Amino acid sequence: MTSSTLAHSFAAGNNATQSERSMMELRRAAKVERYVVLDVLRNRWVIAYAVFFMAATDLLLRFGGTGPRALVSLLNLVLLLIPLVTIVFVTLYWHGQREFNEILLCQPITRTTLFVGLFGGVVLPLVVAFVLGVSVPLLARGVIGTESRGTLGLLLVVGVMLTAVFGALAVLIAGQVTDRLKGLALALGVWLILAIAWDALMLSVAMSFPARTVGPALLTLTFANPVDLARVLMVLHFDIAALMGATGAVFSTTLGGSRGVLTALGALGVWVLIPVLFALRAFNRRDF
Repeated sequence: MTSSTLAHSFAAGNNATQSERSMMELRRAAKVERYVVLDVLRNRWVIAYAVFFMAATDLLLRFGGTGPRALVSLLNLVLLLIPLVTIVFVTLYWHGQREFNEILLCQPITRTTLFVGLFGGVVLPLVVAFVLGVSVPLLARGVIGTESRGTLGLLLVVGVMLTAVFGALAVLIAGQVTDRLKGLALALGVWLILAIAWDALMLSVAMSFPARTVGPALLTLTFANPVDLARVLMVLHFDIAALMGATGAVFSTTLGGSRGVLTALGALGVWVLIPVLFALRAFNRRDF
């Protein structure tokens, strides 16, 4: 389906009731999403992304087994690679859709509908690529049917949530910064701070604050970083807080068990919602 064909498919249905228009907007968002998904899937980088996860997961399972060591190694790969690939790819793709957006906005389609279709269409292929890339080697080795399936399921949830979070941050950056290179530089800066430099800040706080007040400070910094929240989710499920440093120990003590997992999941959901709302606001105000 070409962009012109997609535009022509929106031409009908102007004389409709409010409920019918709502249904039409949902169908139009689905059409946009389907077009974007097909466009993204033609990009070889997405295929390479899935193949890389397949190869990495297979190697980790081959040399580390299905125990905590292999799963922690896979978690570390997820925490570094998913944010980087997602925020860079979505930022570049969003900037490249200006002409496509201009064509569709000449049709009877709202900006909110177009935004929802674009966001879903660009994030969904990355989610599918990650899930397939991790699941196929696990299925091939029969790991999903063992007692580790709960942990592996949570790992997949963490990867999907991180994809959504950094996809949301990417569309926010692309919506605020019109220059493609500046947007890419800002996206890389955000990833560098959240995925790498934040650990140095956590260590500095842990060493600077007295023992009785370091817990609340670390919890605050954890909720301010989706990567640390994703790490904490796995820490609470693995019950290996000692391997993940002071952050994991504090979270395990303060929000141990299912309550901590639900709290971290809810916080990750907020990390998706807030950037998306601000990005939608910028999209609605942008002069295309």
